[in-house]
Order: sequence, then C-alpha cells, then structure tokens
Amino acid sequence: MKLLQLNAWGGRLEPQIGDLLQAEQPDILCLQEAISFSDAKSGLFITTETIQQNYNLAHEAFSPVFSFNYMKGLAKFGNGILSRYPILKSETVFTHEAYKENFAWKEDGANMRNFVHATLNINDSPCHVLTHHGFWIPDHKNGNHETKRQMQILADYIKPLEGPIILTGDFNLIPGSESMNVFDGQLRNLTREYALHTTRTNLTFKTEACDYILVNDAVEVKDFYSLDKIASDHKALVFEFEV
Repeated sequence: MKLLQLNAWGGRLEPQIGDLLQAEQPDILCLQEAISFSDAKSGLFITTETIQQNYNLAHEAFSPVFSFNYMKGLAKFGNGILSRYPILKSETVFTHEAYKENFAWKEDGANMRNFVHATLNINDSPCHVLTHHGFWIPDHKNGNHETKRQMQILADYIKPLEGPIILTGDFNLIPGSESMNVFDGQLRNLTREYALHTTRTNLTFKTEACDYILVNDAVEVKDFYSLDKIASDHKALVFEFEV
C-alpha cells in the first residue's frame, strides 16, 4: 500500500499536483492546505473534488479550518484524507481556535488548527490515519509552549486507539524540537529516522524538514522517502507499508 503526504499549498499548482498523483497512484492521500469547492472546478486551484474524480480516491474525510466565498461558490480550506479504502468513520479535533466562516485574508489571523482522523477499512480491519497542519510561528520552526500543547493533544488522542496508526502532516516543527519529542516512545518518527534533511522545495527560501509521517508498531514499514517532483513549496512524502 502507498500513502502520499503533501502540504498542497492551496492547490495553486494544479497541473503539477495532477502529474504527481498520476505518477504515484497513492492508495491514501493526506493533504494540508487543501481546498474543497462547491463548484468542483475552480479555474485557479485544484480541489479535493477534482482529485477524487480523477485519481481513484473515492472516499474522503475533509476538515476545514475556514471558508471563503469564491466566484459563485463556497471554498473550504483545511486538512483532508482521500482514500481508495472505505472510511468507516471520521472525526475532527481543533487544537487552536475554531472553524471560521467568511474568512477575510486581510483581517483574520490564519492560525486556526485542527486534525482529522479517518478510520479506514483495510483488509476488513480498521486502520487509523490522521493528518494535521501544525501551528505556525513566524520566525522559526523550533516550537514553543503552544506547539507543545497542541502536539500533546494529538499524542493524548492517539493513545487509546487500537490497531495500526499513521499520523501525517506539515507540523511546522523541526525534528529535534521539544514539541515533536512528545511522540517518542509512542510512534516512530520516519522523517527523523530516515534523516530527511529538508522537506521543502526550491519554491521557498526555507530549508528545514517540517513534514512528517509517524507510525506505531502495528504498521510494517516497507519504504519511506521524499520526492523531488515539485507540486508545492513542500515536498511530497511517500510511505509504502503493510498492516
């Protein structure tokens, strides 16, 4: 099985994202900064609806953090899990602030944060997949008391789950940060374990590793790597596994 993790950068590189998905054919796609749009085709950004229709990912759990009016439709911006496997149930948990309607880019702060948890039916057994877009600090990715608080919310949420667990996302944190260390002893941090030096592309001046896939011992890791193919200012992460 193949999972692909990507901060979609608002879906602004629609052809490149399409080429990436066509080449990789993931079974599960975890997205941050994704957009669901009521009219499906935006003409400006790729939508989760378009991805579902074109890349055989029929099942979706989407958790917006805000919405805005665009053209004659309503666009919702947030985190999503798209899957070829049925989703038995899903849940959204906000780690900072709450969903905001009629978001105004120049007036509202954009640090509403949540994670989405989808329980997938893989080989007639539940598999927990979660994705999160971490709290943004303007000056660095070292984290602070607020990022640690939010990571602890995630760690505490995951603790009682049974069976395979896969946690993904752009956490806006470097691997050695105190905030990321809250998962030590609970989940394997593949970004750190495989020593990814950066998960950023040349579309940004930033060079840190801040995108992650973490798994528990019920997940058998087959391969893990980042892709150089550009579809965002973040690299896509590919995770091949069995459960």
